[in-house]
Amino acid sequence: MSDIPKIPQRKPAAFTVESEPSASKTVRRAPSSFDDRIVMTENADDPFAATTSTLPDVPLATPRRRRFSFAKLAFGALGILLSLAVGLWVDSLVRDLFSRADWLGYLAIAAAAIGILAFLAVIAREAAGLMRLNAVQALKQEVVDAGLSPGPKPARQVMAHLTHLLATKPQTARGRLRLKETETDIIDGPHLIDLIERELLTPLDREARFLILNASKRVSIVTAVSPRALVDLGYVIYESARLIRSMADLYGGRPGTLGLFRLVRDVIAHLAVTGSIAVGDGLVQQVLGHGLASKLSARLGEGVINGLMTARIGIAAMDLCRPMPFQALKRPGIGDFIGDLTPGASRQRTPDES
Repeated sequence: MSDIPKIPQRKPAAFTVESEPSASKTVRRAPSSFDDRIVMTENADDPFAATTSTLPDVPLATPRRRRFSFAKLAFGALGILLSLAVGLWVDSLVRDLFSRADWLGYLAIAAAAIGILAFLAVIAREAAGLMRLNAVQALKQEVVDAGLSPGPKPARQVMAHLTHLLATKPQTARGRLRLKETETDIIDGPHLIDLIERELLTPLDREARFLILNASKRVSIVTAVSPRALVDLGYVIYESARLIRSMADLYGGRPGTLGLFRLVRDVIAHLAVTGSIAVGDGLVQQVLGHGLASKLSARLGEGVINGLMTARIGIAAMDLCRPMPFQALKRPGIGDFIGDLTPGASRQRTPDES
């Protein structure tokens, strides 16, 4: 037994196992992130991807900046003086009525109290409408900031705010349910922003297109058969204001009278700055072609122009009232409505027809 050699024991150690030699040496690189977002352009879910046009796109409408103005200061001071004058007149009236009969004085006080309460209710309603419009613009900026953040927290805050804004819209019920089901599945902020836009705003964008198209058709038909230019102007103003209010209600703005005036002012300012108001025979020829435009009557050409003008107003109102900027979905343009306003005029010829 003593002749058996003793095996020496060694401590455990770590060894590097070399991989098999390869023909080409693999180049190692540092890990990096990739932006693999897909912008939806030609897709069935896109309500504006079915039509194309060679017309230039309508510039994006943005709200006017609110700056200090001496005119606002003057109107505010005059408003205070007018309020004081009305107050003194009511006080004098109540005193005169009390001097004649007590019940007349109490009746005047009750009427003044009811009028003041109603006036305060109107002011509260208009202030709420302006606050909703400001909330929509603040949400737009919040969406832009959340799209620059790679984390999901800002995007989820945007989802909560937008879901609350559109909670009363039945068109967004399915989208809100799907977002709730996938709330914790997406951890990338920009991807979540794109998903929010597709799920919540796709049905609203589709309905907005129908609103613009129907208003443009009504304006085109009425102005084509109307015998008076004053009737044309009045109907275009009425239909444009109605379209702007409907667009704001669709996207959750619900403006009051002052909010509607503010939206109309922003739309008119945008059209004036971009030159969209100055449309004439050149646009008719670009839309319908020189041959067909020369054969059209003057009234029919005016109807087409007024319809396209209403469509531009609707697109500008859509830019102002939409709570998210266009990123994952395609922004509509004039070309999306030409085929419906001028059927067959903008249809492309196929190789079999040539």
